[in-house]
Amino acid sequence: MPGRLSVPVSVLDLCPVPTGESTGEALRRSLDLARHAERWGFTRYWVAEHHNMPGIASSAPAVLVGRLVSATSAMRVGSGGVMLPNHAPLTVAEQFGTLEAMHPGRIDLGIGRAPGTDRATARALRRAADGLPPADFAAQLAELRGYFDGQATADGSLGQIRAIPAEGNEPAMWLLGSTGYSAELAGLLGLPFAFAYHFSAANAKPALALYRQTFRPSAQLAEPYSIVSVSALCAEDGETAHWLHGSSRLSSLRLRSGRPSTLPSPDEAAGRSYSAAEQTVIAEATASHVVGDPGTVIDLLCEVVASTGADELMVTTSTFAHGDRLTSYELLAQAAGLGEQLSTSPADPRSRGNS
Repeated sequence: MPGRLSVPVSVLDLCPVPTGESTGEALRRSLDLARHAERWGFTRYWVAEHHNMPGIASSAPAVLVGRLVSATSAMRVGSGGVMLPNHAPLTVAEQFGTLEAMHPGRIDLGIGRAPGTDRATARALRRAADGLPPADFAAQLAELRGYFDGQATADGSLGQIRAIPAEGNEPAMWLLGSTGYSAELAGLLGLPFAFAYHFSAANAKPALALYRQTFRPSAQLAEPYSIVSVSALCAEDGETAHWLHGSSRLSSLRLRSGRPSTLPSPDEAAGRSYSAAEQTVIAEATASHVVGDPGTVIDLLCEVVASTGADELMVTTSTFAHGDRLTSYELLAQAAGLGEQLSTSPADPRSRGNS
């Protein structure tokens, strides 16, 4: 018998673009997935910010979050995340303050430190090519948070710049990361923390330990709360799941080789041969992926929860066919018994331990 997940489960959508499909089609399929995810009992639905990647359509999180939250009725929706090096804090505050004002209590603002793209594209975004130095990131984060309570300091001018309608409409803010820096900063600021296990599994335990060790209770959060994001693919049987996962394996190889592409089909992935070096790259890139039938996937996700101490899991799934992605999430929801544990795990961690 498979284990039983003891934590809520959410969705991280990279808005994959299969070969031969338009970005418009990919985005509309994300809307369809969000509607299903809400019905199946997933806690929240996040979209990531990536640029200059043909196989990922989620380059404008604020725009997409607005559409997704309108297409659903109760599930929390947010960014996983907005890459702060690419944006002026004032702009982010205005965008997400607007979303929170229109959909109170349903918006999550996840903030990341990496540019989410290559150096040339980072320059085109008019920010730093390698992201912001730690001191600058912390200062920009403080400026961003200040706009929500009317205490922002931009260029030393306290109170002279007001972000309307951000004031009084602060969404639930998260820090995202794959290293110890964001984990420590989240702890010191008393913010919830989301760790990118799907591409940095080896750093998960030390980063999450550092987060809990440095955590200081804040007005927003009384005790540490962490999400761990995992790449997972579930099918009726293991053979089918591994066949479908061929798309992600070939896509990972192309990305690691500096040739990102749209998401290839399983047939394309199976129809080519791989050198020993390529097999090594694929194995390293997908080592943390959870793939199999429902029982196997649940057991492996239980192991991730046990090893990391995660308070919540966030699953990202990419398949060539939209129906296979829907099936994967539905099987996971059924096997995990989603919805049963929501009464004891609020979707907004700020409510934990706070009156």
